[in-house]
Amino acid sequence: MLATPGRLPPAAQDGRWAYETKQDGQRAVVYLPGDGGLLLRARSGEDITAAYPELRPLGGMLGRIPAVLDGEVLALDERGRADFQLLQSRMGLAHAPARAARMAARVPVHLVLFDVLHLEGGPLLRLPYAQRRTRLESLGLDGPYWSTPGAVVGHGAEALRATQEHGLEGLVCKRLDSVYEPGVRSRAWIKIRNMRAEDVIVGGWLPGKGRLTGLPGAVLVGQRSADGRLRYVGGVGTGWSEAERTELAALLAAAETGTCPFDPVPPVPGAHWVLPRLVGEVNYSTRTRAGLLRQPSWLRLRPDLTPEESAADLPAGTD
Repeated sequence: MLATPGRLPPAAQDGRWAYETKQDGQRAVVYLPGDGGLLLRARSGEDITAAYPELRPLGGMLGRIPAVLDGEVLALDERGRADFQLLQSRMGLAHAPARAARMAARVPVHLVLFDVLHLEGGPLLRLPYAQRRTRLESLGLDGPYWSTPGAVVGHGAEALRATQEHGLEGLVCKRLDSVYEPGVRSRAWIKIRNMRAEDVIVGGWLPGKGRLTGLPGAVLVGQRSADGRLRYVGGVGTGWSEAERTELAALLAAAETGTCPFDPVPPVPGAHWVLPRLVGEVNYSTRTRAGLLRQPSWLRLRPDLTPEESAADLPAGTD
């Protein structure tokens, strides 16, 4: 079951919803057959068990009780927050168990459990969320590499604000009476992603394809490092109207240059470089450890700002 992007439920319905922290990891269905074994499957159906050997002891935590659980595999940074870039070093190792074991010692993962689909051989899919949640919490599945984080009933605005204040990815709102619909993107689960906005300096662009031929498909943007270099922070390919994209094409053509303004030069095949004099504002979810913007979206051009007047500066610690 998948969540639909949206907003907080109306205040009058707040008490009919539970709120969970939105995690930034790899979704996994967890099969516990009751014989001490463990099977993890990704959303694609792929068997990913061997990629995460530190989770194998979970197979014995319920004794002979078989269960099917829903959860997400995370890699946590030094502040205990999910870091998808860290997790990427662990993903894709299901067919390389020796390497997976070495990586488990360096970058251990943590499995958060948030639903139970089958228990003791019986399906729970048609039970309302509130009852499934009670059954899940009664299992007491908390250990060194897995946990069952709590859910808050009501107080959605406060829960969302707490995720924002703690720099978390967002919130998932789940209707208390909702059944579990495998594979369905349901309005009974709503996800809210916390987005940040920052100034960036445009340093290049990539040509569009198909209906965007002749227009920029993406702009390449940067921010200033502490020593004054323009550091590449990502490509932005969404957020424009057709009129805005056409206006931007003319501005980019007027600023085109043969010299890359980014230092170091990013490995972006087919890039066209421009003089770094256009300032824009973008939304994004988080940054990678290297300072790149994740899921950036164009908000607006800032013709009122020169690059020197803008706040297009890399945060401390990302130089």
